[in-house]
Amino acid sequence: MSRRLYFVLPDLDSAKKTANDLLLSRVEYRQMHFLGPRDMPMGELHEASFLQKSDVRHALFLGAGLGIVGGMVLGLYLKLTPIGSYTFDVGTLILCVIGGGVFGAWASTLIGVSTPNTQLRPFEKDIEDGKILMMIDVPVSRVQEIEEMLHKSHPEAIDRGMEPTTPVFP
Repeated sequence: MSRRLYFVLPDLDSAKKTANDLLLSRVEYRQMHFLGPRDMPMGELHEASFLQKSDVRHALFLGAGLGIVGGMVLGLYLKLTPIGSYTFDVGTLILCVIGGGVFGAWASTLIGVSTPNTQLRPFEKDIEDGKILMMIDVPVSRVQEIEEMLHKSHPEAIDRGMEPTTPVFP
């Protein structure tokens, strides 16, 4: 199990130095994610991925859940209401639930692709001001060690808390 730590860094040089210190502390490069203003080149820093910047993951689960519920309602309606002399069976209910889930997931991810990640809303002002957001995924056992190291060697890094659980795929 791991936690995602959030730190706001004042500039690109500070972000590079912090990344190097984290590498020396044996934090893997792929566990560090940096997000800056849209036009700022990140250089050799590991930039946040598309899935971390957008709300695709949240939209996928929300859409799939709503689609399953909608498919279930449609399937139950068809099962309980015969059309003419034709009656629908349980297979129709199952197909409606699966179809609703797939359709809901597909439709909602189309929206989630263009929506900024809701987890990053508190950092929008800092990013607009030219600062860099650093997200670090660390095991629970190393959270305190990494926080202490960053506070000691990088006082310019503003600790902005942690996410209680880190997604399986970033």
